[in-house]
Amino acid sequence: MEDASRRAIVPRYRSLSAGEIENKATDDVVTVADHESEAILTEGLAKILPEANVVGEEAAEDDPAIMDRLGLGLCWIVDPLDGTNNFAAGKPPFGVLVALADGGETIAGWIYDCQSDRFCHAGRGKGAFVDGDRVTARTSEQSPPVAAISTIFLDAAEREAVREHIAPHYRLVEIPRCAAEQYPRLALGENDVSLFNRTLPWDHAAGALWLEEAGGKVARLDGSEYRPDDWQRAGLIGAASHELWNELAERVAAMG
Repeated sequence: MEDASRRAIVPRYRSLSAGEIENKATDDVVTVADHESEAILTEGLAKILPEANVVGEEAAEDDPAIMDRLGLGLCWIVDPLDGTNNFAAGKPPFGVLVALADGGETIAGWIYDCQSDRFCHAGRGKGAFVDGDRVTARTSEQSPPVAAISTIFLDAAEREAVREHIAPHYRLVEIPRCAAEQYPRLALGENDVSLFNRTLPWDHAAGALWLEEAGGKVARLDGSEYRPDDWQRAGLIGAASHELWNELAERVAAMG
């Protein structure tokens, strides 16, 4: 991950030409750095675990059938440049996300910050770590709690429901538009809760496991476990504690 960052990502930060940025979808771009990082990661991960499939964000964009690999045995899940919109705009945060799943269940995850070199990792049942030190999730200790909630993919009615049922009970802050930053914020005392609409595996597999292993909670709106092979299902809550998760889940349920 560090190699991909140093070779494909960091050298292009704030130096991309117009031809190296493409529109991928509404309010979403992809750059030459995304493609080159994914190629480096795919090659490297194949050497580490040759028997595992690889599901990379950009490969899946080109061939959606690749998503079928998520539930088939061992599978690497790769976000080669998380926070591409930030990166393309010449601002942080951005990073690299890699997870390893087995039969659709995440068993390990890694989160790399390309600018600070912060490295978060977790193994199922083995705890969560930042730069080699084990961490335990902590809240911001603020009242009201701090909520980073994305409304980018919500319709007008859903945004209004958030304003009515959720906003009055939290201090809302901007999302970083980078899961490699948003998940660490939930364990390191900066944010208390986050509500996600889209749950694409490369955005959430590594971070969800890492936060859970740190003692926080990440689950579907009904409390069920997040699985990367269930990526088409909308709605996910992450929180620094189980109590904070329960409180937000109740408020989301009241939205109807």
